[in-house]
Amino acid sequence: MKCRMVCKDVSAETMYDVLHDLEYRKKWDSNVIETFDIGKLTVNADVGYYSWKCPPPLRNRDVITLRSWLPIGRDYIIMNYSVKHSKYPPKKDVVRAVSLQTGYMVQSQGPATCTLTYMAQVDPRGALPKWVVNKSTHFLAPGAMKKINKACLKYSDWKQRHNPGHKPWLYPEQTTLPSIPLSDLSIQHAESLENIDESGLAETQDREDGH
Repeated sequence: MKCRMVCKDVSAETMYDVLHDLEYRKKWDSNVIETFDIGKLTVNADVGYYSWKCPPPLRNRDVITLRSWLPIGRDYIIMNYSVKHSKYPPKKDVVRAVSLQTGYMVQSQGPATCTLTYMAQVDPRGALPKWVVNKSTHFLAPGAMKKINKACLKYSDWKQRHNPGHKPWLYPEQTTLPSIPLSDLSIQHAESLENIDESGLAETQDREDGH
C-alpha cells in the first residue's frame, strides 16, 4: 500500500518531528493502544513496540520493529521492519503482525509545505475477510494521513508546553535508551507466528474516523 499527500502549512521539519514524537503520538493517534521505545542500536536506529486497535470484531494487532531514519537536506526518510526480541514475545490477546517494510518519506516543498509519502508492506496475520482489506486500503490509511496532517498543525503549540527542547531524533545525546546488541534481535518471519482465522467475521456498523 502506498499513499501520498501534499501538506500545506506544514514544514518538512515539523512533519519529521511529529512522526518521531511518541509522547505526542499518544495524544493524536486514537488507534494507538500502547507504544514505547525498547532500546537503541545506533544514533539513527532503534527498536520499539506499537499496538493498535482494529475494527471490531477483529483482534487488535501489535509489532516489534527496528526503525531507522535519515535526514537528507530538508527531506527525511523513516523506515522500519519487524524483528523478534526475547523479552517481548507475542501476547495472548493480541495478534502479532509483521512489517516487511513500512515507512515515510517527507519531502520539503518550501518553508511551509511538504509532501508525505507513506508505504506499508505488512502481513497482518490471520486469514482476514475481504472487507477488512478493502477498508484498510480505501479508508484507514488515507484517514490516518489526514490525522497526521492535522496533528502537525497543532504540534508547535503542544511542544512548547511539553519539554520543548527534547528531540532525541535530532539530538542523539539526549536519548536515555539502553543499547541493544544485534545478538538480541532476529528477523520476524510471518510463518513462525500463529495464524488466526478471522475470515468468517462479519463487518459491524462501526466506522473508523467516521468512514
